[in-house]
Amino acid sequence: MISRSQFGWPAVSSSARTALAAAASFLIARLFGLPEAYWAPISTIVVMQSTLGAALKISGDRFIGTLLGAIAGGLLSRYVSQVWWVFALGVFFLGILCALLRLPDSYRFAGITLAIVMLIPHAAEPWTVALHRFIEVSIGIVVGLVITAIWPGTLASQHEKEAGAE
Repeated sequence: MISRSQFGWPAVSSSARTALAAAASFLIARLFGLPEAYWAPISTIVVMQSTLGAALKISGDRFIGTLLGAIAGGLLSRYVSQVWWVFALGVFFLGILCALLRLPDSYRFAGITLAIVMLIPHAAEPWTVALHRFIEVSIGIVVGLVITAIWPGTLASQHEKEAGAE
């Protein structure tokens, strides 16, 4: 059953702020001439689905994971042939590294970035692809955090209240 909080003004407000932020991050990424600008709004949408406190946590995890995955993808793609077992070793290495650094929530983002850099064919050099991916995600994170800070989400807050009441 759809509750009033799911279909009233909070849903409209949340949808509007997410759409505005996603469009803004896409346009900023395009302004910088990034070839895969769609990663910026994807990151923004992930960040926007939380309150500011939760958004800061997931943003940090995503930022660090993307950085680690981009570095690993750039190194592996540049110096080792791009075959499945090198990719698998890269994912394994990132898992061990994230565990050693006590960054378990960054591991998934590191693996995703590694896969994008290594497994998707690109015309650009591996380091360029890795750098673009990092910048695209960083734009999305920053835009999502800024919008979340200046326009707090009522829908995310409502979901947290409802979850706490259960």
